[in-house]
Amino acid sequence: MAKPTAAAWMARALELARRGLYTTAPNPRVGCVLVKNHRLVGEGWHERAGEPHAEVHALRMAGDAARRATAYVTLEPCSHQGRTGPCAVALIEAGVKKVVMAMTDPNPQVAGRGIAMMREAGVEVEVGLLEEEARALNPGFISRMTRHRPFVRLKMAMSLDGRTAMESGESQWITGPHAREDVQRLRARSSVILTGVDSVIFDNSRLTVRATRLGVDNAEAIATRQPLRVVVDTQLRLPLAAACLREPGRTLVVTVPGHDPHRRTRLEEAGAEVLVVPAGEHGRVELHALLRYLAEQELANEVLLETGATLAGAMLDAELVDEMQLFVAPTLLGGEARPLFALPGLTRMAQQRPLEILDIRAVGRDWRITARPERRQE
Repeated sequence: MAKPTAAAWMARALELARRGLYTTAPNPRVGCVLVKNHRLVGEGWHERAGEPHAEVHALRMAGDAARRATAYVTLEPCSHQGRTGPCAVALIEAGVKKVVMAMTDPNPQVAGRGIAMMREAGVEVEVGLLEEEARALNPGFISRMTRHRPFVRLKMAMSLDGRTAMESGESQWITGPHAREDVQRLRARSSVILTGVDSVIFDNSRLTVRATRLGVDNAEAIATRQPLRVVVDTQLRLPLAAACLREPGRTLVVTVPGHDPHRRTRLEEAGAEVLVVPAGEHGRVELHALLRYLAEQELANEVLLETGATLAGAMLDAELVDEMQLFVAPTLLGGEARPLFALPGLTRMAQQRPLEILDIRAVGRDWRITARPERRQE
């Protein structure tokens, strides 16, 4: 029987890391496998922030067998003291002879320190095995560390003729139950659900994760970690009876200076938190400032943008959308229905906004298109 390759062991570490898909934020999803004499002796993954990291779980499982073992880790072991101890030190003290990691820590202030620490202790270190797969697992953490803003994933449901709602605002339901379950998974992996006040007014969505629809073993733990609900509301028009204000977790209403102080007080009494950010173009919320705030406060690695045409168009125009998840239903809503994006000022073909299609697949009776906006050339 052929012995497992290094790539196979790293693939197992990545598989373990994915188990933390819904629970680790603001920390990254990390998996670790310990191998000795071509045999698995320990494995683990980071389950949630504040609890032991993947390396610690693997070392505990391995016990004395960790000495002279090889560790396969999806991310550079940490070198600093946080809520848990540095994993690089734990690997050194356990006597691990070699560490193979998929990628370095994207935090420029600590990147490479864990590697240097282990090499100084005589541990052999290799970097770059299945790096692309490891980076795909943590787009939000990487974005927050390198771009100082979260990774923004836009979710929209539309008809085959590119419409998201009837002229009245009625939109439930365009897509079928399988697509809506897919949306629950997108919400669950996100730290923040970002929307505009008009979407809340029209849909009165709870903006929560229904964990029982995820089909995972740790649904109960996921249900206790509801994403932060962020409502962009320049004029503080959010209804006091909005469903999202009555759900578990936090609702953050983002506005600009000069709002009605009495309205703010009433919203806070109804359960909202109100954040004031600088006004941008046309007196609206400055979206770059909002995303910087979410990153600086460690509130978001990944943001799910679930909104209407106006905010979606503004985010796209500001080049703040990193990925699109577009659900297309086999139905027609007609020319009077609401469009997917509000992108005023596009009058010539040269101004069109091209997308890179990454994936197209059936989800029940609907289709899901995963796309990436192409950046405009300066």
